[in-house]
Amino acid sequence: MIQTVFNRVEKKYVLTRLQAERLIKRISKNIKADKYPYSKICNIYFDTKDSDLIKRSIEKPVYKEKVRLRSYGIPNRNDRVFLEIKKKFDGIVTKRRIALNLNEVYEYLENGTIKNKDDQIFKELDFCFKKYNLEPSMYISYERYSYQGVEDENFRVTFDTNILSRDYDLYLDKGDYGLKLIGDNTYLMEVKALRKHATLVYKCTI
Repeated sequence: MIQTVFNRVEKKYVLTRLQAERLIKRISKNIKADKYPYSKICNIYFDTKDSDLIKRSIEKPVYKEKVRLRSYGIPNRNDRVFLEIKKKFDGIVTKRRIALNLNEVYEYLENGTIKNKDDQIFKELDFCFKKYNLEPSMYISYERYSYQGVEDENFRVTFDTNILSRDYDLYLDKGDYGLKLIGDNTYLMEVKALRKHATLVYKCTI
């Protein structure tokens, strides 16, 4: 399993296409295209039958968490995907994830078994699934354009568009379709930085 841990500050903004283009031009000397400048990101979010996690998130508590399954592009059953747990406490986001193939994820969701059960991140995920009795709740996908800092590659700016959502056919390999959540000329921008750069993120303005 490949595992990754992120600990950073994240801020989101809704922009028009024109605002996004002007902003990119304005900060072009300070950012460069990410290693993967364009990606199609598909997610399955997990929640309780009563949608307790999303309800809690909307209330903006000091601490919240969410669990999702993510792929880059539409996967087949043997492709690598990422099972993630994302926690936010007092403005600081921690994301922990493991890489599996999609068949392994479906096997786990069906019968609770998976290889390498001693993996620490998997234990956290497994605990969360059992604690909340999580099940697939929502599919969300988007096209992402990614940039990173010229001086600090941990500083990232992303722009998401063509955001689609559905609460049925909750399988990544079913394809990319659903209700469009934002207009064609709208972008969701996210600024991300390591914790030591938190002040920079919170001062980011358009």
